[in-house]
Amino acid sequence: MDDAAQKRPRVVIIGAGFGGLAAAKALKKAPVEIEIIDRRNYHLFQPLLYQVATADLSPADIAWPIRGIFSGQPNVTVTMSEVTGIDLSNRQVITADGPVDYDHLIIATGADHSYFGNDGWAAHAPGLKRLVDATEIRRRVLTAFERAELADDPAEQTRQLTFAVVGGGPTGVEMAGAIAELANFTLARDFRRISSTDARVILIEAGPRLLAPFPPDLSAKAQRSLEGLGVEVWTDVKVQDITADGVETSRAYLPAATVVWGAGVAVKHLGDWLGVETDRSGRVGVASDLSVPDQPDVYVIGDAAKVAWKDGMDVPGIAPAAKQQGAFVARRIIDTVAGRKPRDQFTYRHAGNLATIGRHAAVIDFGKIKLSGFIAWAIWGVAHIYFLIGVRKPIMVALSWVWSYLTYAKGARLITGRPAPQISETPDDHTA
Repeated sequence: MDDAAQKRPRVVIIGAGFGGLAAAKALKKAPVEIEIIDRRNYHLFQPLLYQVATADLSPADIAWPIRGIFSGQPNVTVTMSEVTGIDLSNRQVITADGPVDYDHLIIATGADHSYFGNDGWAAHAPGLKRLVDATEIRRRVLTAFERAELADDPAEQTRQLTFAVVGGGPTGVEMAGAIAELANFTLARDFRRISSTDARVILIEAGPRLLAPFPPDLSAKAQRSLEGLGVEVWTDVKVQDITADGVETSRAYLPAATVVWGAGVAVKHLGDWLGVETDRSGRVGVASDLSVPDQPDVYVIGDAAKVAWKDGMDVPGIAPAAKQQGAFVARRIIDTVAGRKPRDQFTYRHAGNLATIGRHAAVIDFGKIKLSGFIAWAIWGVAHIYFLIGVRKPIMVALSWVWSYLTYAKGARLITGRPAPQISETPDDHTA
C-alpha cells in the first residue's frame, strides 16, 4: 500500500453479507481505504438457501468469492479472519490474526440461529442460516428416504418419512413446501419398496397463523397452498423438546427422523464487543443515523441492528433493508470525509414482503397491492434473480429454475458430508 493510500481514512467492514457489500460498493469512488473482514471467503445469498437444502440448486449457485466481487475495486482489501473483539478506545478490530485499525467501522455480522435457550436441539434440528446447514439438511432429507426404503419395521419407515419444520415464517413455509414437492414429484418414481408420496410434512407454528408479518388473508392463502401440497399445518402449537427420535409438542409427540428449525435468530458476541445492552436477540439499538450510542464512527447495520421504524415496529431483518442501511452509512462516511454535514436520519423504504410456497405459488404484500398464486411466484423469482450478484449467475439460476419447473427434476440430489447427526456450530453466514 502506498503512502497516499495509508493516509486515507480507513473504513473497516465486518461481514460480507448484503449490508457489508452494499456499503463497500457505495464507497467505490470515495477517497478511503476499505478492509472487509469475514471468516469465510464468499458472500452467501441466504434467501435461496432453502433451495440448496431441497436440491433445487447447488451451493455454487448462491455463493460467490468476495475477492472476485471486488476484483475491480482497487480501494477494497479482503481479509479472511475471525473477529474476536473490538477495542473502541484504540479504534481497532481484534482478529485471530492481529488487530486492524479503523477510522470508520461498519458492523454487518448478520445473525445466527436461536433455540431460545435450548441449544441442545441444534444437533437434531439444524436451522437455515449457513451453507453448511443447507447441505446438512439436504443430506438428512435425502438420507431419510433411503433409510425408509431399507426399513423393515413399518413404524420406523413412517418415522423416516416424517419431516417436521419448526417455525411458520418465510423460511419455514418455503422449506415445508419444497420438501413436500420433493416427495410428491421429484422422487415419486425413484423408489421400489416405498412411495415417496407417503411422506408426511408437518409445519409447526407457535402463533395463531403463518407468516405473521403478512395480512391475515395472505397468511390464509399460504396455508391453503401448503395444504394443497399435502403439508399439515399446526398452529398454536409449541415445541417442548427435540431429540434424535422426534419432536415433543403441546399438541402431540411426533416421531420424525428429520427436523428443520426456522423459528428464531440471535446475534452473538456483539453486545460484549461494544459494551452495550442488547435486546433479547442480541441486536444493538442504534441511533437514527445507525451509529452506536457515544460512538459516532461505529455503525451497526443489517440483522445485528435494532432500528426503529414505524408503529412501534423495527426495520425487518431482510436483504433490502440491509442494503439500504449499507448505502446510507457509506453516504455518511463520504460526506464526513468531504467535510460536509451528513444526513442524520436513516429512512427505510419498505418494498413489501414475499414468500414462496412450492413451484408455482407465492404470496406478496406490497401494501395496497396483494398478490398470490403463479403471478406472485413469477414476481418472487424475478426479484430474487435481480438481487443475485454478477451476470452469469442470475442466468444460470434462472435456467435451473426453468428446467426444474418444466421437468420436476432437481439437479443437486447428492448425499454428501459425514453421516454423524451433529453438525458444525461454526457460523457460516458472514458473522465475524
